[in-house]
Amino acid sequence: MPIYDFFCQDCGKDHELLVRSSNWKGTVCPKCGSTRLEKKMSSFAAVAAGASGGGAEGPSCSGVPSSCGMCGTGKPHSH
Repeated sequence: MPIYDFFCQDCGKDHELLVRSSNWKGTVCPKCGSTRLEKKMSSFAAVAAGASGGGAEGPSCSGVPSSCGMCGTGKPHSH
């Protein structure tokens, strides 16, 4: 099962949740219990979709460790 980024419309918090891709509606917010979640585009998907030439630009640091495209690549960067 993939991990998706969600935004809760009730408590205003972002969450990374492991859910079935075809059945994510009704997923419960771990903070407030609401089911009013919006699926967000992840930083990986944004980089992959916007990359030209087969990813020549590569990932970039988002400034947020939990959604950073550079963390784990071994390339120096800072948050």
